[in-house]
Amino acid sequence: MPVTDDAEVADRKSILAVDDTEFFLRTLKSLLQDTPYKLTCTTSGTTALKFLQKNHPNLFILDIDMPNMNGYELALRIRASGQTAPIIFLTGNSTEESIIKALQVGAMDFIAKPISRVQVLERIIKLV
Repeated sequence: MPVTDDAEVADRKSILAVDDTEFFLRTLKSLLQDTPYKLTCTTSGTTALKFLQKNHPNLFILDIDMPNMNGYELALRIRASGQTAPIIFLTGNSTEESIIKALQVGAMDFIAKPISRVQVLERIIKLV
């Protein structure tokens, strides 16, 4: 899935979501519909890093378990690129070890899948 952009007003707070599951990205887009956030989605860390060469989102939502580049590695590379926006990890793997590792690589929050609109919006509002 290529980077897709919600084509509304550019001055809205922007969020970059990265998950290898297109279904999850569509779900997230649906949950954030009619909110003041501009959501950009991609299915790979490589595409996300290319996007970050010209863009500076206000928030990152990253899946942990992805092929080629997992969310932990992507978070480290996001920070190495100079991006300082908060990172939220979303995953179906919510073990204590995965939460600790997420915090160690720079996450500000962690949400276990499945997600709800209220849960996601509460976290976004808190961090953006």
